[in-house]
Amino acid sequence: MSLAVTPGDVAPVLVELGFVVLVLAGLARLADRTGFSPIPFYLVAGLVVGGGGVIGLDLGDDAVAVGSEVGVVLLLLTLGLEYTAEELRSNLRVGLPAGLVDLVANAVPGAVVALVLGWSATAAVLLGGVTYISSSGVISKVLADLDRLGNRETPSVLSILVMEDLAMAVYLPVLAVLLAGGSLVAGLVSVAVALAAVTVILFVALRHGATISRALLSRSDEALLLGVLGLTLVVAGVAAQLQVSAAVGAFLVGIALGGPAQERASLLVRPLRDLFAAAFFFFFGLQIRPSDLVPALGAALALAVLTALTKVATGWWAAGRIGIARPGRLRAGTALVARGEFSIVIAGLGVAAGIEAELGPVAAAYVLLLAVTGPLVTRWSDHLAAALPGAPRRPRTPGKT
Repeated sequence: MSLAVTPGDVAPVLVELGFVVLVLAGLARLADRTGFSPIPFYLVAGLVVGGGGVIGLDLGDDAVAVGSEVGVVLLLLTLGLEYTAEELRSNLRVGLPAGLVDLVANAVPGAVVALVLGWSATAAVLLGGVTYISSSGVISKVLADLDRLGNRETPSVLSILVMEDLAMAVYLPVLAVLLAGGSLVAGLVSVAVALAAVTVILFVALRHGATISRALLSRSDEALLLGVLGLTLVVAGVAAQLQVSAAVGAFLVGIALGGPAQERASLLVRPLRDLFAAAFFFFFGLQIRPSDLVPALGAALALAVLTALTKVATGWWAAGRIGIARPGRLRAGTALVARGEFSIVIAGLGVAAGIEAELGPVAAAYVLLLAVTGPLVTRWSDHLAAALPGAPRRPRTPGKT
């Protein structure tokens, strides 16, 4: 079955696309009912209908590339809309030590495992990024579902997530240069240009965000939405030309907006974000053959166990710095376990560049494992805390055993 569009064969294409979207809608409903993130459901759907899957759907390279890129841009725009410039400044001042511990504890295991598997240095940098960054989308949803956003340990979790997102503004430009290849001198120049561009965009976002917000703000939701999307696509395109990554450009546009413009834009963009995010994860799954997952499971499982423990240790340490007791430290640590959107974004860049054949299957299996078990461990963290040495015990009811 092929979705390649020809002038005389539009109707079957629309029907097939409609069925794909309906399947994604059903998976989103299933995820909502079960309390899980929809990310693993979308990935599995792509695996099932992609090359080597049960159905063998073929969307075509152009459709996959454009849909994936738009999905990433909207994902990062909405992520940026969650932070204000003041929150960024505060997290940069307070969260840097925890951010550095997080980077070393969780990126290094991925890079080391890649080298042990005999992968190239570039593939090691990619896998280190995959294992480093937690899923802001999954974690924020789980914390909201568990009513933990007001907990004392939650600021330490959010601080680490913000530092990870900011680290991507440096990591992705460097990664783009590595993937492009070229001489050492040319690479250094490209990295310098990319980082300078990130600095300029971040400076404009922090210093002139209010002006940008006023210029875009309108009584018309339609005008505001079109203005935000237009600005995002322009900045993302310019960033991509400078090898900064379109995703980083979109993220910084979200940060630049503030006040009523930020609040309304977040509500208006969210449905589009959900649509294209579903398409992005589905498209990534299409590029992985299910048969390739079997040999990748061993490495993925080992990485999942190792980096789940390092994330728990990171959250435990970060919460302890602000005086949180053991149960809260464990809640903070387990909240960080889930991986998702950014891990797939990074792996997708490597897959598109043809860096390492095993990277896609290992990353897909790894994200599937932690996108499912991460929220479960977070939900069970209170029970786990009760088993810690020295944890307070509930008084026994008289007459009960």
